[in-house]
Order: sequence, then structure tokens, then C-alpha cells
Amino acid sequence: MDYILGEEWEISPAGGATGEAYFAQHNDKKLFLKRNSSPFLAVLSAEGIVPKLIWTKRLENGDVITAQHWLDGRELKPVDMHMKEVAMLLNKIHSSKELLDMLMRIGKSPLKPEELLQDMETSSYFKLESVHNHSIKIALNYLRTGLEKIEDVEYVVCHGDINHNNWLLSNTNQMFLIDWDGAMVADPAIDIGMLLYSYIPEERWGEWLAHYGIELDVSLMHRMKWYVIYQTLLSIQWFEEKKSSEQKHYAENYLQSLLD
Repeated sequence: MDYILGEEWEISPAGGATGEAYFAQHNDKKLFLKRNSSPFLAVLSAEGIVPKLIWTKRLENGDVITAQHWLDGRELKPVDMHMKEVAMLLNKIHSSKELLDMLMRIGKSPLKPEELLQDMETSSYFKLESVHNHSIKIALNYLRTGLEKIEDVEYVVCHGDINHNNWLLSNTNQMFLIDWDGAMVADPAIDIGMLLYSYIPEERWGEWLAHYGIELDVSLMHRMKWYVIYQTLLSIQWFEEKKSSEQKHYAENYLQSLLD
């Protein structure tokens, strides 16, 4: 990264799973750099969903480097996820026609539940696991029988990973949602369900959704549970592939709690 900014800049890894993010500082100037970030970062920046994009540079090898303003602030803690600003920003994302148009232009098509289930059922992992793992067998059956109860909805841009670590609150109280590599066009219940199930007590779901701008009804309840079970099954598979036995065991216990 030194040859992009100059030797006077101090550059250090910013962490993360991909190892493609960096901090850069020179005197009072601070930047967040990333290699091959989401191709619709410019729209996210224009919408105020991520920190401001300053420049984009394409390297000779085809890689694209983006630089954003580095803002002093903090990641949200689990307890912060009840904040109305979180609900309001998620609604803004789901309501954005600009984001949807951009994602569709770069080739993203709506992820429909019947297609997600079909891919899961044809996976060799779940074919094998459903034979000897009772919870996975019950979960897959729940997804099958639950398909007919899922009503047609308006597909929107979903983030896909609303973990509290991806939410930033600046020192000037600006809220941002970062790490858009897994963005998709899908049922908004994917984001909403994972957030509510992970962070908000059920008795407060109605209050949180009021800040988001909708009411809790039977359709949303069913769709949220369907997608949470689906995503939990994917987590079990992922932890198995990564040989993370402790996390896999936790996910299996969580799946059982969803089915009880």
C-alpha cells in the first residue's frame, strides 16, 4: 500500500477475515483502505450508509483500492442494537431504490426461499447430516413445510451479516453499517430476523419494529424464523468445514432451541 499513498503514510492492517483492509495515517489525516471492496461502495457512501468514499484506484494487476474517511468512534456492543438509530438505518437501506438498482446492475438476482432450500437439500453435507442428525432432519423438514406459508414480498438490498461488529457509531453520533461483501437482493426478513433473534428480547420486537417502520405480524414472524433456521444450518456447515467444533456445538444447540 505504501506505493499508492507515499512513504510518508503509516499503514497498518485493520484486521478482518479477508486481510484486505488497512489503516493509513499521515499527520492528522486518517484513511481506511480496502482492496477489492464491494463494487457499489460509491452508492453506499452517497447514501450516507458507510463513511465517505474519497477515491478509488485500479492497480495494474486489476485490483481496486478504495479509500474512505476514517472516523473516530466505536463498534456497537450487543446491548446497543436496541437503539432506534439501528432500526432506522436498516429501514433506510431496505428502502433504497438506488442501492437496489446498483446491485441489480452488477448482476445480483433475488434470492428466493425455494431456491435457497433446493441448494441446501442438494448439498452433500446436508444429505448426509439429515440421515443421522435428528435436529438437522427436523430443521430441513420445517423449511420444506414452511415454504408454502411464505408470502410474496418486495425484495430489497439486504446486508446479510448484521453482527454488532459491523455497526459503527462515530463520535458525532453518525451511524454506519460496514462490510458489504455479502450484500444480496432478498426478503428484508433475512436481516431483521437475524438482528431480532440475536439481540432483542422477543417482548421488545414490536417496539424495535415500530422504529423500523412496520408492525409485527404473523407473516413476518414466520419469515424471520424460516430464515434464521436456514442461516443457522449454514453456520453449522461452515463451522464443520472450518473444524470449529466448539462453535459448531453452540450452533447446533441454538438450532435445537429454535425447533423446541
